[in-house]
Amino acid sequence: MTYHPDPRFAALGPDFAAAVEPADFPKARPVWWNERWAHEVGLTVDEEDRAKHFHRFEPLADNQTEALAIKYHGHQFRVYNPEIGDGRGFLFAQLRDSQDRLLDLGTKGSGQTPFSRSGDGRLTLKGAVREILAAEMLEALGVYTSKLFSVFETGEPLHRGDEPSPTRSAVMTRLQHSHLRFGVFQRHAYHEQPELIGQLVEYAIEYLLPEAQQVDGDRAAALLAATAERSARLAAQWMAAGFVHGVLNTDNLVVTGESFDYGPWRFLPHFEPGFTAAYFDHSGLYAYARQPESVFWALQQLAGALTLVGDRDAIIEALSTYPDHYRAALIESFHHRLGLEPLGTDADASFVTSLLDFMKEIEAPWEAFFFDWFCGSAERADACARAPIYADESFLPVRAQILDRTPVRPERLAHRYFERDAPIHMTIETVEGLWAPIAEQDDWSLFHTVIGTIAEARAGYDLGRGRVGFLPETGA
Repeated sequence: MTYHPDPRFAALGPDFAAAVEPADFPKARPVWWNERWAHEVGLTVDEEDRAKHFHRFEPLADNQTEALAIKYHGHQFRVYNPEIGDGRGFLFAQLRDSQDRLLDLGTKGSGQTPFSRSGDGRLTLKGAVREILAAEMLEALGVYTSKLFSVFETGEPLHRGDEPSPTRSAVMTRLQHSHLRFGVFQRHAYHEQPELIGQLVEYAIEYLLPEAQQVDGDRAAALLAATAERSARLAAQWMAAGFVHGVLNTDNLVVTGESFDYGPWRFLPHFEPGFTAAYFDHSGLYAYARQPESVFWALQQLAGALTLVGDRDAIIEALSTYPDHYRAALIESFHHRLGLEPLGTDADASFVTSLLDFMKEIEAPWEAFFFDWFCGSAERADACARAPIYADESFLPVRAQILDRTPVRPERLAHRYFERDAPIHMTIETVEGLWAPIAEQDDWSLFHTVIGTIAEARAGYDLGRGRVGFLPETGA
């Protein structure tokens, strides 16, 4: 793939972003480079250029000449905050991939901006490592996620109240389809600037949501309909992955419906509807089982902003499609996780319900269950260490429904990943276990071993598909 710069967002002008200077960091120590995705966007550069562009953030050729901190507002735990924006990151560049999709390169931990408030604009090294792990694991499980493109340790001691300090610092760059958050629209609605919202609608439809281009009628409603469908799919994918994002504020959701910005995330050890990720989520607002509702609430706030430029009835109609999209996506996502073809009947929904009821009653290990029963392989499940769980009488109805479905590409079971006794999982114990040697001895060996195993999982689950994509189900 040849590097194809295409800086479109900057052309919208200063109403949407503030030009900023990247921080001057003491040193550049490379920690992570995503060679696979660098190749996909034509940035297979040497170490010197990596430091030049992804540590010092000198502009890429023919791309943005300035780093841009995007202006946005947002509801944070459902309280509106007009004082936020890109406070420790910026849009650095835009470029095309091999499928001619427009992608963003955005940063985190790159220094203060006009929206930093009292923050230092920095990122801890542990925070960057957690972002890598979340993105890599979610991609392996088929979730539509941003990709961690690069991480450099920056050499500054940071003080944080929620981890031992001083701690090491880093700056990261993520690759994703868009940083166009719901909160960008909210900001301009707050300031009663419908003309700016209209520009955002046209930008999103032209560059980010090709399906909305095919819709006749109200443009704002077309954007919302596309975003609602994509967001429903994302919520369903999180649920099937057993993933808890932790902070589903309206500034952490984007119109392209992709998962990004991994702070206090967690994966379920076992099915627990009230499981929360953030220690500060005292009410459980963003608990595992409340994520679909939280996404829908955020879409309602986006819809409110769009009524300044669109037909209210058409926007309400677009918003109302979310529940049906979510139900369909949930069935699809759980079947995808199990490597099974849905029956295409009402029995599919009852199957998912029965499965979750069993997992709650028995407290079956979440990731291991989907690993053991991938492609409906009773032979593997009956021979594994967790076989006594599946011998429980309560599992018999679920087992029958699994075996009643057709495996999808069962040849994937021949991959070496499925020779393992247990799957890779990213519960908090795994994360803390691989961070400890980094923090104590600067020993990255376990981290690299885990990353290698995640890569095996990605290859095993997707073996034979032969393509690289952000949306596993569609390749879009």
